[in-house]
Amino acid sequence: MFAMAALISRPFSGKLTDTIGRIPVMIVGAVVCFIIGFIYPLWQTLGGFLFLRFMHGFSAGFKPTGTTAYLADIIPLSKRGEALGMIGMFGSVGMAGGNAIGGWMGLHYPLETLFHTSSFVAIFSILVLAGMKETLPNKQAMKLSFLKISFKDVFEPKVLAPFVVMTLTVVAFGAILTIIPDFSRHLGVENKGLFMAVLTIASIAVRFAAGKASDRYGRVNVLKVSSFGIAMSMFMLGFVSNSTEFLTVAVFFGLAVGMNSPAIFAWTIDLADDKHRGRAMSTVFIALELGIVIGGLLSGWLYGNNADNFSITFFGCGVFALVAFIYLIVKHPRYAKRKD
Repeated sequence: MFAMAALISRPFSGKLTDTIGRIPVMIVGAVVCFIIGFIYPLWQTLGGFLFLRFMHGFSAGFKPTGTTAYLADIIPLSKRGEALGMIGMFGSVGMAGGNAIGGWMGLHYPLETLFHTSSFVAIFSILVLAGMKETLPNKQAMKLSFLKISFKDVFEPKVLAPFVVMTLTVVAFGAILTIIPDFSRHLGVENKGLFMAVLTIASIAVRFAAGKASDRYGRVNVLKVSSFGIAMSMFMLGFVSNSTEFLTVAVFFGLAVGMNSPAIFAWTIDLADDKHRGRAMSTVFIALELGIVIGGLLSGWLYGNNADNFSITFFGCGVFALVAFIYLIVKHPRYAKRKD
């Protein structure tokens, strides 16, 4: 429900980012996060919880779109990959830190305290945004007509290549989110979040350097390495038989994922028109959500709650990243630095 809401909201956030401004869109995402945290403890039904998860997804649909467009406005071309790597690094730190703190709070305090704390933290994001200067020239006042979406508001054709690569490489991550808890139990790893923790740490460690590498050697050159690394990591998972091998693959997968997203986002900004940056970023974020949904559904279907199917599930989802690698080799054999 969270991913579906984020997917649905991307075209709206992209259009609004290019019309009313980057900061208002970021504030909407932060405010939604702030409000929903207080409502979670009040709704005690499954239907109510799913509805809140859906509404919460709009925060993920708005905040990153506005953030990346804002970043593109203020960062010079030669530093885009580095800056996006830094943003990705802090995003990973936030998610990893949130999981760690949330797990500890869940053991020692009521769930209401956990949710209220998450909302309290979101206040600081709102305060930071309130002190920032809008970067969109000639921004417009909000109109209801801006909420009318056509196909051109959903998809920016100039960023088709990043859209394809993002979709294909993120399928593996969707599979990881879906299957790894069961695979952990199958291997006797009691902490079902350990793989994700190791993956996240490895991702954090490489994002900043990967962003700088994309500035120096070109976005596609970095993406060739990352897509091949994601594919090989998934194929390696299919042969894992113990916890040591399991966590080793988590490191390789995390490094590949950490290289992937900064290069894709920087490439997207390179290809997009300045006046359509919001739409371009929205297009690639749609690819992100789409890949995760495909990976989740496909891996669940291949696995079918049968431990004998783990290998074929990892192999099958890894093929998508391999296709992305081949696509980059064929379509962009001599990709110039930063610009196509």
